[in-house]
Amino acid sequence: MILRRITEHVKAQNWTAVALDFVIVVVGVFIGIQVANWNDAQANGRLGRDYKERLITEIQNDLAATQVLSGYYEDVLDSVTQTNRLLSVPEADANALVIAAYRASEYTSIPSNRATWDQIVSSGHLGLLPESAFESGLPDYYKFQEANEAVIDRLQDSPYRIAVRSLIPLPVQLSIREGCSDSLDELSIIEGFMTECHLEVEPSLIEEAAVALRTSPAIRDTLRYQYSMVGLVQINNAGNIALQERVLAALTAEERD
Repeated sequence: MILRRITEHVKAQNWTAVALDFVIVVVGVFIGIQVANWNDAQANGRLGRDYKERLITEIQNDLAATQVLSGYYEDVLDSVTQTNRLLSVPEADANALVIAAYRASEYTSIPSNRATWDQIVSSGHLGLLPESAFESGLPDYYKFQEANEAVIDRLQDSPYRIAVRSLIPLPVQLSIREGCSDSLDELSIIEGFMTECHLEVEPSLIEEAAVALRTSPAIRDTLRYQYSMVGLVQINNAGNIALQERVLAALTAEERD
């Protein structure tokens, strides 16, 4: 309709009306653009808040998981040092040695949840996150997680784990798994070691395993390397927890503001 009016005013050479119509068109376009921009800003704001809330939930879960991993590998590290001590004592209790040696080879992993972060990056929506998230090290957190998980996964096939589980008789391993290994929570997630050990196996098999461990040069050599690997996992876990707490503090502070 406005175009028809402008055409009629041009034909009538009513230049004042033409100018007025032109102003109306320009103002209308301007207002339309501003409304569209405002709608986009509101939509981006809602999406950014949704991303932030999801990140908070996921990193809180990651923090809880990392704390569990830290406690678990602290027990593994203690078992490494205990095994080293018991190997140096000829009269050491065979039961204690076998249990410690086996526990020193234990492994577990809890993958981090990076679904929201990957979605943000792939969608090109990094600009929707608050600046404080980047200042606190959010991108570094996901890089660190990936590297730490790779280190933990190396323990699954560590030379010590292979050596120990190649020497201990299968009935003994089965008994350890049954009554002296990992403790599970209500979701069947490993949360640590069983507080009490109950081995249902012939004592002669325990003694056989202890002798094999004491006389194997590979056990002592690989045990030292196992100590360095588990120690590195623990250092990474401590750094990961500190970074998770810093990122969460920044995100939740932004949320309160």
